[in-house]
Amino acid sequence: MNEPSGVTAAFWAALPLGPGVTVLTHDANGLGALAKPAGIRSHPNDELAGVDRHALLTAGYTMEGEHFEWTPPGATIPARLWLLNRLDAATSGVILVAADAALAASIKELFQRKRVRKVYQALVFGAPERPVELWRDWLKIERSGGQIRTGTGGGVVAETQMSVLRGSRGEPKLSLLKLEPRTGRSHQLRVQCAERGLPIVGDMTYGDFSASRDFFRAGGAKRMYLHSAETAFDYEWQGQTHRFVAKAPPPPEFRAVK
Repeated sequence: MNEPSGVTAAFWAALPLGPGVTVLTHDANGLGALAKPAGIRSHPNDELAGVDRHALLTAGYTMEGEHFEWTPPGATIPARLWLLNRLDAATSGVILVAADAALAASIKELFQRKRVRKVYQALVFGAPERPVELWRDWLKIERSGGQIRTGTGGGVVAETQMSVLRGSRGEPKLSLLKLEPRTGRSHQLRVQCAERGLPIVGDMTYGDFSASRDFFRAGGAKRMYLHSAETAFDYEWQGQTHRFVAKAPPPPEFRAVK
């Protein structure tokens, strides 16, 4: 299948990627997935922000349109790339983008309808009571001054399927978890882990600050150990059904569990 005009392999190869960001995959319709390192923002924080050297792309971003925009070398027409989902700056892994506005709107609708499968890995202190659990909580999400803080006891439901991938034998006790959120609440996974006495290593908002500092002093990489490992879904486009799968293997530091 030929790629639509303007969304060629050369388009993806020439993206003004932020530090450490890589292209994981893209399809013939203009849908793509990037791998975002920890410490890189999904987009600049300010409305109609200029270039942010620590964002997904080193290009201007429009909050209202939810897209990056830049003029490639030698071009007269600006290029655009729509952001389809977001990750906290401290979270690494798969993030979706589209080179077509209508396609972007279609994929965002799938997110709203909960038709997108997302898989995360989290390194946590402690060990779950059972190897497989369905976590269901009521969360309270507060936004103030551009900051988000999530807690339990609110009126918004959050569900996550948890399974243990492996656990450590030594101290501190560590577990590597597979987390599949069924809802997409702000800071959902971080809060649900902490609520069960399983704080994510390096989470300096909801986690165990002292244990994280000790972990770093012992040689652990200084980051939050939450990673978006896979995103998969089917979507309809131009009368056909397409399957899209993007995978980003966890960074080497996630091998701390032995």
